[in-house]
Amino acid sequence: MREYLPLAAAAYLLLMNLAAFFTFGADKRRAKRAAWRVPEKTLFLLALLGGSVGAVCGMRVFHHKTRHWYFRYGLPAILLAQLALAAWLLLR
Repeated sequence: MREYLPLAAAAYLLLMNLAAFFTFGADKRRAKRAAWRVPEKTLFLLALLGGSVGAVCGMRVFHHKTRHWYFRYGLPAILLAQLALAAWLLLR
């Protein structure tokens, strides 16, 4: 069972990052069309649940939420905290 844990974690992170990236793209498309929007809480939640790389990339690629300071600084801060946690877990 333990040998599948790294594969499961990698699959989970890939899924969360793809979900965050495409959610940023979908929200940007909806913003242009004045349609129903994805709540900002959802965008942050996806980043907090492991999709911070996808969220930062989605923000940059789609030029979405780049004017909001809490996204411009908050998402990279989440990413750095997650990288620090991963480094700590791997080095202990």
